[in-house]
Amino acid sequence: MVTILILATTNKNKIKEFQEMLKDFAIEIRSLSDFGPLPEAIEDGATFDDNAYKKAIHTAKILGFPAIADDSGLEVEVLNGAPGVYSARYAGAQATDQENVDKLLQELHGQANRKAAFKCVLSIAVPSGPALTYSGSCDGIILNKQRGESGFGYDPIFYSEELGKTFAECTMAEKNRVSHRGKALAEMKAEFPQVLKWLAQRLAEEKPPKPDHREFEHNDWSK
Repeated sequence: MVTILILATTNKNKIKEFQEMLKDFAIEIRSLSDFGPLPEAIEDGATFDDNAYKKAIHTAKILGFPAIADDSGLEVEVLNGAPGVYSARYAGAQATDQENVDKLLQELHGQANRKAAFKCVLSIAVPSGPALTYSGSCDGIILNKQRGESGFGYDPIFYSEELGKTFAECTMAEKNRVSHRGKALAEMKAEFPQVLKWLAQRLAEEKPPKPDHREFEHNDWSK
């Protein structure tokens, strides 16, 4: 039996990544692009865990299928974890990647401590509410200036000591091997046979009971 899992995104690259990662399992990945316009989840959580779950359960309840969502961002030690859940909108609600990078570099001007970590949380939720959570983290330091042309977001200033270069200087394969999201996905994939069993059990519990036709046995349908 094939399980349908909704990926709470319209990002084509992310959809392909999930489809490739789970291609060996009895699962059909669909995304928000396969449906009509849907109301967006309100990402007002205090943590990545909160927001990942909010997106997953929001999608699961609306569409009636299990859903998976992720939330991620950058935490800088000397800034007490900022930008954190505000990573994508650090310089404002409509900020560009470059504006966010510029603000972070300005905030860190003159700071000796440049330690930072990318964090990612994946949440798989069923319509009734229960969810599974997977997480990944990648340590690095924030450079004083940008390096590299690849990647997005804070990648040009996030230096991975493990790779010896910024995420913007890496190939996609190199980045996925050490990145926060790559680690969260690897953790989930390793346990996916158990995930499928959990989903089957939860979905069976959520099915409405079959009608009891005995209550109609004495009805005279000829009238």
